[in-house]
This record gives sequence, structure tokens and C-alpha cells, in this order.
Amino acid sequence: MAPRRSYGSYNDGCAAAHALDLIGERWTMIVVRELLLGPKRFSDIQRDVIGIGPTVLTQRLHDLEASGILQRRRWPGPGRIDVYELTGWGYRLEAVNTALSLWAVTSPGLPREADMSPDTVILAMRAHARPASGGRGERCVALVLTDSRRPDARPVTYVARMTARATTIERSPEPQRTDAQASATTRDWRACVIGGAPLEELPDVRVSGDESAVRELIVATSLSGASASPLDAKG
Repeated sequence: MAPRRSYGSYNDGCAAAHALDLIGERWTMIVVRELLLGPKRFSDIQRDVIGIGPTVLTQRLHDLEASGILQRRRWPGPGRIDVYELTGWGYRLEAVNTALSLWAVTSPGLPREADMSPDTVILAMRAHARPASGGRGERCVALVLTDSRRPDARPVTYVARMTARATTIERSPEPQRTDAQASATTRDWRACVIGGAPLEELPDVRVSGDESAVRELIVATSLSGASASPLDAKG
């Protein structure tokens, strides 16, 4: 099969067209999405991007590395593990991912019942994150998500920090002190923060610690916005 011609080869100097040359191939932006919260091994990426084969993933990673969007490096410690990590330039694609999400969320064809990987749920929350409105200083919530697409999935932990200036969420490999913890499958947590399902209708979402901090996180990151939070009825 002949290689796909670039837009530049057609004398098209548009930067947006060049961006599509870099990330427009099938699976490419999905691979980037799964690296936006930090580096992963090849097997981790293939696990989280359901449907991609090893040959295609290898090619996409090679193309992204050749373009300067990601780099491969040796993970420190025993085992000599190679991981793939976005470059500084590559991490700037989160803004592109956010813009695409905000644009497509109103599409009538959006598969609203489909599942998402843990990182994808967090990226959706980050895309809609607003400053906290409680005026209580910094509040921290550990969010433990298990990929509902896979029966053998291991939980992934994130930490959300909410202040009057901003709400941030990061992957957290190390335990941290928080005001509360919420544990859920990606299906249930997505239903809450994206689908607007009331928390009381999701009994498998387990909350420990200060429940009001979890409510504040949902208000600050829900798709519907603070004025339509599914937790408003709980006070």
C-alpha cells in the first residue's frame, strides 16, 4: 500500500492541515489521549485502547516519536521497562483533546452509553473543571476508578484538588492525605459526572471521609455545571 500523501504535498500550507498530517490517522489521537496524564508501557496503552492491534499501535507510536510528539525512555528502577511519554509539545495536545470534546459533546451521534477508560473519564472532568464554589480553602479528594470494560481491571487512583481559583485532577501513584475518597467503576462515575445521574442512584459508588468534598468535586467537574448538579437535591 502506498503511503498516504500529506496535505503539504498538495501545496497546502495550512497549519491545521499539517496537524491532521501529524495526528489525523485512525487511533493516533486516541493513543495521545491515553498518554496525557503520564507515561505508559506499550502493554498499558494496548490495554486501555480497546480494539487497537499491536502492529498498528507500534506504527502509531513510531510515527508520533518521529514527529516529536512523544518519546520512549527507560523507566527508573529494576526491570528495564520502556515507557512512552509525551514531549512538552505533545502535552499541549490536551487543549486539542479538550476542544474536540467540548465540540463533540453536543453531537446527536455521540455514543452516550458507551464506556470510557479511567484516564478518559478524568480528562473529561478536566475539560469541564471549574473553581470550587464552597469558599472552604483547598479540598482534596482521592478518586479510585476501575475500568468497567475489563473484568480483570486494576483500580487507578487520582487526586483532585479544589480551590477558589481552580480544580485540578492528576494521576496519583503514591498514597496521599485527602479529605475524602470515592471509589467507582468508570461506568458509574461517568454516569454521575457526565450523564448527570444522582449519586444516590449509584449504590456502587463508595464514599469515605467528608462526603461534602466529593459533592463539591462533582459540582466542579460535571458536564451539566454547578447549577444543575445531580447532588443539589442532597443539600
